[in-house]
Amino acid sequence: MSVVERNWQTTRPTIRERSKFMFNNNLFSDVKFVVQKAAQGKSENKQVIPAHKFVLSISSPVFEAMFYGELAETTDSIELPDCEYDSLLELFRYMYSDEVILSGSNVMGVLYLAKKYMVPSLADKCMKYLQDNLDPSNVFSILPSAQKFEEKKLVDRCWKLISKQTDEALKSECLETIERSLLEAVVKRDNLNVEEIELFKAVDLWATKECEKQGLAADGKAKRRILGEEIIKAIRFPIMDEKDFASVVLDSKILTKEEIVSVLKLRNSVPSPSKEFSKTKRSGSEGDIQRCCRFNSLSGCGLKADGPSIDHNIIFSVNRDIKLLGVCLFGSENNTYSVELKVRALGNSTVLALRTGQFSSELLQGEKFNYFGFKVLFDSVILKRNTEYHVGAKVTGPNSACGDNGDSTVTCSGVTFTFLDIEDTFASNLLDRLRNITTVQPGQFPALLFTL
Repeated sequence: MSVVERNWQTTRPTIRERSKFMFNNNLFSDVKFVVQKAAQGKSENKQVIPAHKFVLSISSPVFEAMFYGELAETTDSIELPDCEYDSLLELFRYMYSDEVILSGSNVMGVLYLAKKYMVPSLADKCMKYLQDNLDPSNVFSILPSAQKFEEKKLVDRCWKLISKQTDEALKSECLETIERSLLEAVVKRDNLNVEEIELFKAVDLWATKECEKQGLAADGKAKRRILGEEIIKAIRFPIMDEKDFASVVLDSKILTKEEIVSVLKLRNSVPSPSKEFSKTKRSGSEGDIQRCCRFNSLSGCGLKADGPSIDHNIIFSVNRDIKLLGVCLFGSENNTYSVELKVRALGNSTVLALRTGQFSSELLQGEKFNYFGFKVLFDSVILKRNTEYHVGAKVTGPNSACGDNGDSTVTCSGVTFTFLDIEDTFASNLLDRLRNITTVQPGQFPALLFTL
């Protein structure tokens, strides 16, 4: 401000108004910050923001140490190469006035500075802005920062949005800029709501853009090397439409000949020594799934999953034929679990369904309470009425929640489920070695997922 109005103090009766008047003002300034400001063209220019050591120091312990600590700055001009003009200006605006003007273009920079200079109230405002404005178009730009700053609540909201609106998120321009590690984390999630071919197209596009950045020809060999084996193996090629697989996947030349043969065998249920690719649909892409919820309350007892393996087993029967699609298992907030799950008819050693893998916990909705857990889906199994079935799961990971006050008989969508404890059956010869801690009353398996 080149010209200061006369007697300006008299027209501003509160300390807040007078402090706000000093914001970005040369009057009484005893320090200047030199930062980059993006120009209209390709080049950048430097811009100066005048400030006052006292005001900055009473707002930030970092500035206090910088100006009044044992190793205090003696220069009156400080250059900050790690921030932009607009972001630093908003940091100072908040320090002078408790006000901030956030936008999609500056909020990340302001959040970074709020963390760096230890202004938690401003960081909270940035987080709220990000949460309120989170959508599929920006989720892949917000998630990396939320992870970097360990903002768990925002990280959970990002993953929840990605799971629910996967297709829209994958079509955002932000996807092209994410790190390979984040792309891998996305592809490995079981609860994506997207057709597998669309997921592959997004992965293929990301690899193509990455080849362009590195000056490589975007052929199948280069894209595969950039993607890495973990991403390739996590894509569920066997569940794709045959025409899509032939016209999109094969044309990309990302798969080897051996893998193509393996996929074709899996698609046609031909025995193959190679089981590299899952043929189980992701839980978010399933249609109208019915749920049989058997617990009336959530217990705080916790189920210990780490350490020696502990089995969870339940016996049940149904009064009419159904297709069993999977189960829900309890977990705990923002954790990942390794699971080996088997379904068999009681008294028969033949495994009807087998599902192994890692699953990330999310907030699931039950009939009587919500809980952190995950869905374990497998190829549908036809269960015959009045036949007892055994579902067993080995779960490894952090401690999980626990259901309580379970009902022995539950009717869901016209199907009556009858649950039994292992001890109530004549299957001791089959299950006597299992260390079971799940029963009808407390334990695991909050829901069975099925269709009629």
